[in-house]
Amino acid sequence: MYHKPVMLEAALEGLAVKAGGTYVDATFGGGGHARAILQRLGEGRLVAFDQDEDALANLPDDDRLTFLNQNFRYMKNFLKLYGYLPVDGILADLGVSSHQFDQAGRGFSTRLEGPLDMRMNRHSEPSAKTVVNEYDTGRLAEVLRLYGELRQSRKIAAAIDQARKEQPLETTGELTDLLKRLAPRGRENKFMAQVFQALRIEVNSELGALRELLIQSEEVLKDGGRLVVISYHSLEDRLVKNYMRAGNFSGEPEKDFYGRIIRPFVPLWKPRTPEPAEVEENSRARSARLRVAEKIKNQDGSKPI
Repeated sequence: MYHKPVMLEAALEGLAVKAGGTYVDATFGGGGHARAILQRLGEGRLVAFDQDEDALANLPDDDRLTFLNQNFRYMKNFLKLYGYLPVDGILADLGVSSHQFDQAGRGFSTRLEGPLDMRMNRHSEPSAKTVVNEYDTGRLAEVLRLYGELRQSRKIAAAIDQARKEQPLETTGELTDLLKRLAPRGRENKFMAQVFQALRIEVNSELGALRELLIQSEEVLKDGGRLVVISYHSLEDRLVKNYMRAGNFSGEPEKDFYGRIIRPFVPLWKPRTPEPAEVEENSRARSARLRVAEKIKNQDGSKPI
């Protein structure tokens, strides 16, 4: 199996699939969520995005599915191109799939020896090799600080710089060997995961793409349409939480003359996490957090409040 769909039942409950509706699966991956949506869709339409070519092998033979081998940051343009606007719901299961982690040649895993790549779209630039070997130390430290939330980012960047002056870092193994010497005792695995997370986010512009998806969701969803997002680390979840609550990424709500919050969505649930049984069966679900919001608008058609 490509990977088990995370929090499947909660995601479907949040999406509230209606027969005959139009839905977006922003992160098709192994197609687990998509197949479950199709089972409930009747004569509707599902539009799925995934920039990883490996996802093509998982496509079901179903005329109701339109698959686009593209980054979900282009969602609005493609929905408009194909005439699928507006839509009833959007599901985004963020992060890296188990399949991507388990493929040594993709370079996502700290456990497997492979090239320093980490690109979800293998035709894009930069790769992790470029970031590690060509970013100046200040820029590299900033990436580690912002996306890995590493306090010792300058020390790590300086160590990488010293190593690459002798010989470019080519593989995940070479990088992890270097990081082992810098890792806090007892936190080695978490430390290396934070470094790899930072590089991966930079390589794939993950937070920028997520911001674009959230902004576009307001524009492409019908009134009453659902937005369901599963995130896996605090940087993603903070963006999702703030946008669903306040309609911006700072989390500071804008208010009208009467003190009412002006926002495009209303959160429907408190964030949900997977049940222990799911975590035991699928370790990828351990850090998952699911949020659901519904698009709202004034009866007079003005900006949502």
